[in-house]
Amino acid sequence: MIDGVKVIRLQRHADDRGYLTEVLRNDDAHYQKFGQAYISFLRKGVVKAWHKHEKQTDHFYVVAGTSKIGLYDDRDGSPTKGQYQTVVLGEHGLEALLVIPTMVWHGQMSLSEFTYLLNMPTETYDPANPDEIRAPIDAFDDVWSIQNR
Repeated sequence: MIDGVKVIRLQRHADDRGYLTEVLRNDDAHYQKFGQAYISFLRKGVVKAWHKHEKQTDHFYVVAGTSKIGLYDDRDGSPTKGQYQTVVLGEHGLEALLVIPTMVWHGQMSLSEFTYLLNMPTETYDPANPDEIRAPIDAFDDVWSIQNR
């Protein structure tokens, strides 16, 4: 696992009416601060990668569908420098909150017909000065292709 990345298993409270999942609370040990919340919609097979943030910590939760999250660590001084990690979140993956620290490259790919991904970053998006460093999809190893195991 990449240093600083957290996969926090969430509990689904279900009964005959449906279910409720608490995604992030301000009294959680991993809570830092609230910047904003938004939902990304992604179609099957589409990859949005790569980017990282200097100030922002991301908190990913898949509301509907299934998404593969790819991560790469190139941080100087990190004990996991050079390592990759993938996490599958959602209906056919983990019921979890994925915490992505600053300066860790990341992206996502929908594995289902569509994915709705909720992000609750620690910073508010500033279009005049976006906290985003981008790299092309082929800048790092291919973590998006399905591998036979």
